[in-house]
Amino acid sequence: MIEISERAQAHFRHLLATQGGPGWGVRIRASNGGTARGECELAFCEPGDIDGGDVVIACNGFSVYVDGPSARWFEGAAIDYDETATGGELAVRAPHLRCAPPNADAGLVEQIGYVLETEINPRLAAHRGNVSLREVEADGTVVLQFGGGCHGCGAVDATLRQGVERTLRERIPAITAVRDATDHSRGEDPYYRGNKGASALGG
Repeated sequence: MIEISERAQAHFRHLLATQGGPGWGVRIRASNGGTARGECELAFCEPGDIDGGDVVIACNGFSVYVDGPSARWFEGAAIDYDETATGGELAVRAPHLRCAPPNADAGLVEQIGYVLETEINPRLAAHRGNVSLREVEADGTVVLQFGGGCHGCGAVDATLRQGVERTLRERIPAITAVRDATDHSRGEDPYYRGNKGASALGG
């Protein structure tokens, strides 16, 4: 799963010995795995924090616990510790952690997914919202599903037309229209209730 060099293990042992406690290990998880914003998060893991779904990597003197849902993003990953003039720093190489821009010949689904993950959803997150692709119809119409704070939000129409649709059609000219298939009457925690508030993507 993850290759942890001897230098990185020595660095972790030092941190655990000076800042940790008995039975502590290292926790690794992915934040925004599979998107252009993917990051590796490292933290101490106390015995009470160990989850049965973790992937456990036995190291010399301690264990590394990879968060179960994050494990797929760390396939083929490696952690090393690079010495520098001012001390050193961990170097994490995780080729699957972030998504790469689609190739020129990529299909519409891949192109749309990339724009949603890298441009649109990070902005919707400011209103606790998100949007995902449901389907692409034969005529080039994109059908979307809103979630989170956008589900039932009073400003979702403005968000769709002024932000999501405009961005998608600018980036991907093959798109002919964008349609919202969300049942907004079932929204449990909308950012704005009723017809009020500003779009998460601006106007």
